[in-house]
Amino acid sequence: MATVELRFSALPEHVRTARLVAAAVARRAGVDEAVLDEVRLAVGEACSRAVGLHQSAGITSPVQVKLVEEEKQFSIEVGDEAPRATPGDRAPGAVGDDVETEEDEMGLAVISGLVDDVEVRAGEHGGSIRMTWPTTPPVAVLP
Repeated sequence: MATVELRFSALPEHVRTARLVAAAVARRAGVDEAVLDEVRLAVGEACSRAVGLHQSAGITSPVQVKLVEEEKQFSIEVGDEAPRATPGDRAPGAVGDDVETEEDEMGLAVISGLVDDVEVRAGEHGGSIRMTWPTTPPVAVLP
């Protein structure tokens, strides 16, 4: 199992680099060429979401991306350290994060539309989005 870890400052200009690295590592791991655009788009969306969460919460720690090559699958996990409020934490009728919540839900909907296997976790210490794609084993060329 090979793992590549990437950490970058929560700035939008670093998202492009994360997308490029993810596509290159996915290609090397054996993800089908036809799916690489979806990998790029999903990683870009997940990283943009993490950057936005860090910026809105004033968090200066980096966004974390883990690219994991396993036997028959390739996974990318994008992690953030932005705490999430549980529904009971908000006062009834409180105004505030509605626009951010809608953008967050839209981003998750885009990712879910691009990736069949998605796991989203969130809590008081941050969250992550883990996306998984199948890989094809390399074809052996016989002499």
